[in-house]
Amino acid sequence: MGLGVFMGLLDVTVVNVALPTMVRDFQTTFTDLQWVLNAYTLVYAVTLLIMSKLGDMYGRKKIFLGSLILFVVASAINGMAPSLLILDISRGIQAIGGAGMMSLSMALVASNFDGKRRGLALGILGSVIGVSSASGPLIGGYLVEHFGWPAIFYVNVPFGILAVILTVIYVNETPSYGKNHKVDLIGMGLSAVGLFAIIYGLIVKESHPHWTWLDPRVSGLIAGGIVIMIVFVFAELKADDPMMDVTFFKRPHFLGTISVAFALGCGIYAYNTFLTALMQNYIGYSAVQTGVRQLTISGWSLVLGPVAGILSARYSKKWMIVGSLIIAGLGFFSMANAVTPTVTFAGLWPGMVLMGIANGMVNPLLNTAGMEGALPNEMGMVSGLLNVFRQFGTTVGVVGLGLIQDAQYENHLNAHLPSISMPAKALSGIKDALINAGPFSGHGVAFSDKMQRMPFAHALQQIVIKAYDNGMIAVAISSAVVVLLGALGAAFLMRNQINSQDIELKQRH
Repeated sequence: MGLGVFMGLLDVTVVNVALPTMVRDFQTTFTDLQWVLNAYTLVYAVTLLIMSKLGDMYGRKKIFLGSLILFVVASAINGMAPSLLILDISRGIQAIGGAGMMSLSMALVASNFDGKRRGLALGILGSVIGVSSASGPLIGGYLVEHFGWPAIFYVNVPFGILAVILTVIYVNETPSYGKNHKVDLIGMGLSAVGLFAIIYGLIVKESHPHWTWLDPRVSGLIAGGIVIMIVFVFAELKADDPMMDVTFFKRPHFLGTISVAFALGCGIYAYNTFLTALMQNYIGYSAVQTGVRQLTISGWSLVLGPVAGILSARYSKKWMIVGSLIIAGLGFFSMANAVTPTVTFAGLWPGMVLMGIANGMVNPLLNTAGMEGALPNEMGMVSGLLNVFRQFGTTVGVVGLGLIQDAQYENHLNAHLPSISMPAKALSGIKDALINAGPFSGHGVAFSDKMQRMPFAHALQQIVIKAYDNGMIAVAISSAVVVLLGALGAAFLMRNQINSQDIELKQRH
């Protein structure tokens, strides 16, 4: 289960590091290559719930194994892809396997272990989730540097084969809870189309930050997706064998767990994208150097996962999650304070350690808390929903934090560039170039060889660095607010203990 989860989540982040090399090899642009990332993100998010339901209906081990094999085959095709189109298509197919692995791993662990062993096993799986999400830059950077971009896909093949063998031998199958049920094709279709429209709308907005939210190309997709999801809810209420029991959302404890999953994605995982850019584009670390330093975040998951699993058997998971998210908030405030024009890893690491401790504690506790009160036949769908909200949170976070960063960056440029003495035409051209490049690439414009020769170069560079810093400070503070809101959601909605009586009552009804 751990190997499947690790590969499935790693492939969400690992490709970022390989993009510059792929641009050269495919002789294309970053914009065209975005679909190598987007194809995976979109299909992964859209199919999580469908794979969860199929596992609940036909046996989770069968669907998990099928997903693993699909993932391995698609990974091999990715590595051999002769063109960008084939790479995009096989990334989408790979994402179906990744979604099956992610959505069913937690449910399989929950059904293969019980009592205290379940808490420990889910804790370890939570550690793997934490490590895989944060170690993409290190693993991807090392593989690309030494073996080229195809290695980030080929590496899945031997580990995937090993995971298949281990699953066949050691994992027990769960009952097929839906033997006599009809497949809810209408529910599956509506959920897929609705989630696709919302997430694609967010991706379009991220790619075009200067389009407004009311632009039909953005609002049409997001509003259409929301309408379809509302229709999905009504369809599920009327269906004889619904794909998803929408009464999940009437349970306060479940709402608390998905709010934490969303905050984790929107706050911590989305922030990692901006932290990686800060360390590579501005401080100047290589991909591998960045990855090594980010072990101060991901390393805690290895240590704290089993610890969290053991503690969850004795203490309140709810209050441990609340406390951990408050620690994450303090970490983000520390990061905001550390961002200056001369920022180095020495200033960032205390905040990164606090983020890492929070991530290392919350993930395993969330897995265990999410499974509490779920009937055996519901575990696949609960696991899938937790993963959907974690992934959806990450997508919303990357877009939302990016827009906040863009706004702060542009405001500073607009306020301070006019103070540089240069011809008005040149000033207008440089400002447009910096704003079009955006915070991630503005540094490259300001420090280009052509700009370095200008008499006003130093003054311009200082303004650009300060504009970027203002954006990064706003991003860190926004992430702090998100995780603290997640802590509030957990405090008010989650329950300390889901009694077995609750489960008995549900089974009777």
